[in-house]
Amino acid sequence: MRPFTYERATDLAAAVKAVAENPGARFLAGGTNLLDLMKLDIEQPTHLVDVNRLPLSAIEDTVEGGLRIGAMVTNSHLAADARVRARYSVLTQSIVSGGSGQLRNKATTGGNLLQRTRCAYFYDTSKPCNKRHPGSGCSALEGLNRNSAIFGASEACIATHPSDMAVALTALDAQVETVTPQGATRTLAVADLHRLPGDTPHIETNLAPGELIAAVILPPAAAGGQVYQKARDRASYAGGLASVAVVGTKVAFGAVAHKPWRAEKAEAALAAGASAVEAAHAELAGARDNGKNGFKIALVARMTVAALDEAKQGRGA
Repeated sequence: MRPFTYERATDLAAAVKAVAENPGARFLAGGTNLLDLMKLDIEQPTHLVDVNRLPLSAIEDTVEGGLRIGAMVTNSHLAADARVRARYSVLTQSIVSGGSGQLRNKATTGGNLLQRTRCAYFYDTSKPCNKRHPGSGCSALEGLNRNSAIFGASEACIATHPSDMAVALTALDAQVETVTPQGATRTLAVADLHRLPGDTPHIETNLAPGELIAAVILPPAAAGGQVYQKARDRASYAGGLASVAVVGTKVAFGAVAHKPWRAEKAEAALAAGASAVEAAHAELAGARDNGKNGFKIALVARMTVAALDEAKQGRGA
């Protein structure tokens, strides 16, 4: 374990300033991902700013008819909230499909969005990985890439984003509210929070250094059924091979790209009157087989059709 310093933040602005002014600093929330990465010497922070005492643990109704979810709300609390279960059932479905109950009791809303990839080569420090060491190469390109991306990948990285919750939030048109290093508040769509890898896969989000997610904002509940489907090798594993979130005719995929993938081509096809099968094929026509993950294309197609059909029947409405 590398040495690091620690402070417990009691003021939001001070916490943001502490991380923004120290390139080696990291926010510490539930720690379910960061602490594991520190133990493996993948993350090497020199200073931790504990944000658990900040007043970011409430779920509040908004005047527009949606919900404002504090970044420190635990996954268990969020999934169990009566308003979420009644109006945003896809969010509850996605959360309970990821991780164990013990992890959900500790993991936070903000931290879930910012968790890092589960790519085996990212976790294996003996192998080159552009996310760990920019310019070192991507071992997954010619390696065991069964779980790799079929959308938006590059020669620098074919890893996928692991969050289930982020996929549901993308389909729900949710936004994140942040506090910038200058102390200002800004909002951006969850769909725009993460970046595709391009030549800089180590830069994973569009947040500035030190910018802190303060809340997630849900719009008023949309019409139509809500469904989350996830495929994995064994039900006891948290990691998924692929997932599909459907909210009415809005569709997002998980575990298929460097970010939650909004299926805009499928949505456009549905709006034009296409069947679920035609819509799935419209999106997956642009999917890429990296060698060992081609099965994901057919898998996501079947999952998309099933999820759309189930949502059409009104589940979660």
